[in-house]
Amino acid sequence: MGRWVKACAQDQLKNNDMCSVDIEEKKLLITNLGGKIYATDRICTHAEADLSTGFLSDDGVRCPLHLSVFNLENGQPQNPPAEVALKIYNVKIDHNEIYVEV
Repeated sequence: MGRWVKACAQDQLKNNDMCSVDIEEKKLLITNLGGKIYATDRICTHAEADLSTGFLSDDGVRCPLHLSVFNLENGQPQNPPAEVALKIYNVKIDHNEIYVEV
């Protein structure tokens, strides 16, 4: 079991928005998709592009480099060229703060 680390304030992350957070050596992407908060690795598993510069849609986050889409619930790539899932992290909200279990 990991420890909970504050990532950002919930009111800073608008609906259908993303923010990048560095927690220790981890580069994380915090996403508000349809009012639900997700935390995943921020670096694409295919070509190491920064997903925070990508595009958010109902299907997930799309890599800006080769356009693979990653499901935010399970990290699985939805189309090639990516084949390896993103790591996902547990999230909790407490007093308007978003915490990630690392």
